[in-house]
Amino acid sequence: MLASNALIGLREGLEAALVVVILVAFLVKTDRRWALRHVWTGVGVAVALSVALGALLTYGTRQLSFETQELIGGTASIVAVVFVTFMVFWMKSASRTISGELKGKLDQALDMGPLAIALVAFLGVGREGLETAIFFYATTEAAGQGNNQPLIGWVIGLGGAVVLGWLIYRGAVKINLTKFFRWTGILLVLVAAGILAYGIHDLQEAGFLPGLTTLAFDVSATVDPGSWYATLLKGIFNFTPATTLLQAIAWVLYVGIVLTLFLRPARPSRPVDAPAVAPDSTSRPSVAA
Repeated sequence: MLASNALIGLREGLEAALVVVILVAFLVKTDRRWALRHVWTGVGVAVALSVALGALLTYGTRQLSFETQELIGGTASIVAVVFVTFMVFWMKSASRTISGELKGKLDQALDMGPLAIALVAFLGVGREGLETAIFFYATTEAAGQGNNQPLIGWVIGLGGAVVLGWLIYRGAVKINLTKFFRWTGILLVLVAAGILAYGIHDLQEAGFLPGLTTLAFDVSATVDPGSWYATLLKGIFNFTPATTLLQAIAWVLYVGIVLTLFLRPARPSRPVDAPAVAPDSTSRPSVAA
């Protein structure tokens, strides 16, 4: 659970950090530092709203009935899977162009005033924050109350993303974003499949979906749920020794379809006679003016 949450936190946090790095570097290099405070205002509001949403989902449902908690938890898990699926595909295609798009929006906002500048930062960071809040709730519910590993994992991942973003801004670290988002995307698809299976089980326990007692397999006699390897499998992939048929079908279909589409080579969008992109063009975000 610690490793998978740290991975999600690092991935989500780095996306948000790259947005901030690009915006700040653009303003600094174009000598428009006066707008930095408006960017940080937008970032601060986005972070505050994300934390508030995560706290509301995590602690605001504790007083509800068991069935209602399971229904909300299962729904949040499936929503989180939808978000992370969109995220991995979006970053696969946008990692090369995100810098230019953000700088174009900020350049337009500079002519419109402080509110528009803050809005660009808010929307850029807020989308990642919304995904993070829902995913945090889904992973903490999967771990169970009283388990602090998800929180520790998120703190490690988000903290690492902040440090990495700062190092990228300072020019101390270069990252091949295409490879980074590809490999973390593969791992996130497997993590998301486990979250999906857990969400379905929650909905079955809430009585919303059938098949709670129809098991695809039960290896509890072979795999001790309290063993270290069972804990490791549950922490990373949400594997449970007793899995319902609906959970197993959903896991296999999700991994089979999403991973196949994700690994499929992207079709080149440039004209045939256009110059090819340099192999190292994605080694770091373009933050130059």
